[in-house]
Amino acid sequence: MTTVTLRQLEEIFASATQAAPDECCGLIGGDGERATSLYPLRNVAANAQVAYEAAPEDLFGAQRQMRERGEQLLAIYHSHPRATEPQPSETDVRLAYYPQAIYFIVGLSGAQPVMRAFKISEADGRWEEVEYAVADE
Repeated sequence: MTTVTLRQLEEIFASATQAAPDECCGLIGGDGERATSLYPLRNVAANAQVAYEAAPEDLFGAQRQMRERGEQLLAIYHSHPRATEPQPSETDVRLAYYPQAIYFIVGLSGAQPVMRAFKISEADGRWEEVEYAVADE
């Protein structure tokens, strides 16, 4: 089960809130199943209010930093600013190029942000919700 810290969760929520009404996006690097680093990325999608596309130079830079730190890609996160109970969109499934990664989606439309986790298979066109843990530092 993938584990993020409370501080990391708060940083993801802050990134999502700051980007709204646009979607935010980023990578999570780690060791095994424990997140160690967040890599916020600029969303350069043509319509960033309903989609995300990481700036290529940000994506490559984050992947380089992960390699230098001995981390692996654990998860990809993005937000759905108008969702209360987020789940992958058809576009999210179609563009899920990292089947080994967990996909975190943050919904901002409720009283408090909520983050849900998914395994997405672009090849099969399917997704399933998975559990994750939030740990103290």
